[in-house]
Amino acid sequence: MAKPLDRFAILLMSVLCAAWGGNQVAAKIALHDFGPMTQCALRNAIGTVLVGGYCIAFRRQVFSRDGTYALGALAGVLFTLEFVLLFFAVERTTAASAVVFLFTAPFFVALGAVAVLPSERLAPWQWGGVALAFLGVALGFYRPAGGLLGDALALGAAAAWGATTLLIKATRLRAMDPTKTLLYQIVVATVLSIPLALALGEPFPARPSAGSVAALLYQGALVVGATYLVWFWLLKRYRAPELSALTFIAPVVGVIEGWLALGETPTPSFLLALGGVAAGIALVSWPAPARAGA
Repeated sequence: MAKPLDRFAILLMSVLCAAWGGNQVAAKIALHDFGPMTQCALRNAIGTVLVGGYCIAFRRQVFSRDGTYALGALAGVLFTLEFVLLFFAVERTTAASAVVFLFTAPFFVALGAVAVLPSERLAPWQWGGVALAFLGVALGFYRPAGGLLGDALALGAAAAWGATTLLIKATRLRAMDPTKTLLYQIVVATVLSIPLALALGEPFPARPSAGSVAALLYQGALVVGATYLVWFWLLKRYRAPELSALTFIAPVVGVIEGWLALGETPTPSFLLALGGVAAGIALVSWPAPARAGA
């Protein structure tokens, strides 16, 4: 049975969210040379090489047949959909807006958990924490500079992320080695993104800038190759709605990094939003026995 959050999980999630908050900024930078689908293909190809090399070097048993190919392929399709929508969103809106709407994924996880994860439903005060954190993020950071289309695409990416999380938690993928779960997704995403990039006629740059290459490596090596592996390891052991709620840390980081790297000045309500995020996370993380005792 999945465990409630503990300090170790919260610490790891904080590190992951710090990296994820910069992902949309990196994607925005790389767009100067690499199209959305080209980025999607390359970042996942880099991640596949690194994760596959790790599996071979440490002899992880991830290549044996276990009857999960169909579920793995479906997880890969949902994962691909998430990033197809996200990269086109980043192209049409600010990095700050994209990260805000992407990290509404906890709402989709919490709603879906009611139907497919009855043992992991949030308590009433935890629902309040999710709502408070989201309101803090939305009110403090949302700036409709890129128009509604980009924001809607990012929201669709959040729904796909939530659906992927629920699929993994509610099926046999939950008991699988997290490395294999990740490989299913990044391999499928690589395979599907290449023909999409060709169909859209995205040119491959002959001499990409150092900044674009660094941004692409950040996405492929750090985000895909390392942080996603830790995320799926956590997802196997802890409650999905509570883990997802902690991802509200990422928009805080994303807005700061968007301001520093892209000049996207944060709104004056930043501190108020940060307080809403912190309070929401505290409520979601509050253990039920301690609260009942109090």
